[in-house]
Amino acid sequence: MHARTSEAKGTRHTAPASTPGTARRPRKARAFWMKQLHTWHWISAALSLVGMLLFTVTGFTLNHAADIPAEPVRAEMEGALSSQTLRLLDTEDTQARPLPPPVAAAVRDITGLATAGIEADWSAPGEIYLAMPGPGSDAWVSIDTETGEVLAERTDRGWLSYLNDLHKGRNTGSAWGWFIDLFALACLVFTLTGLVLLQLHARNRPLTWPLTGLGLVIPLAVALLFIH
Repeated sequence: MHARTSEAKGTRHTAPASTPGTARRPRKARAFWMKQLHTWHWISAALSLVGMLLFTVTGFTLNHAADIPAEPVRAEMEGALSSQTLRLLDTEDTQARPLPPPVAAAVRDITGLATAGIEADWSAPGEIYLAMPGPGSDAWVSIDTETGEVLAERTDRGWLSYLNDLHKGRNTGSAWGWFIDLFALACLVFTLTGLVLLQLHARNRPLTWPLTGLGLVIPLAVALLFIH
């Protein structure tokens, strides 16, 4: 009788011994991943904050571009290369290439436009032509290879057009293209970590998935019903 009681007591005493350790493991894992998700969420938010503000504002201005007045400002410049500078132009080679550095410096002095490193079109007889589009602006330079006459024009469409072109990546160069790629990556990390955090907190926030579903249904419905 006494032995059975001791055995029963021993059984009752040893059964719950492993429970606290096994229960703590899921909680530790959840706490670890929660901390990681919050860390990456706020880091990606901080990195993409200014970019998201820029792309949000320019998304609105692009959507209402026809309603926002803009007056392009055009400027024309002209001058002539010296005979010494003109002799540096090898017009026999019609392959597209930049102007020789001394010629590019002379063109900049005449027009105020930086042409160094920009490929010029040498194919037209008696003329070298450079197209210089940029965000919010357009410019061109023409050089008469016989007389050395330089003609140029620059059109500035204003700061709003400049920001809109940044949004579209229009004539912005490779550095801005890399920025957009990295910015998109930061936004992807921000949204994916946010989605997982929504899932982790959804139990205590009943409206989580209905509101998330609306974020999908509303643009889908507008696209299917009103875009033809």
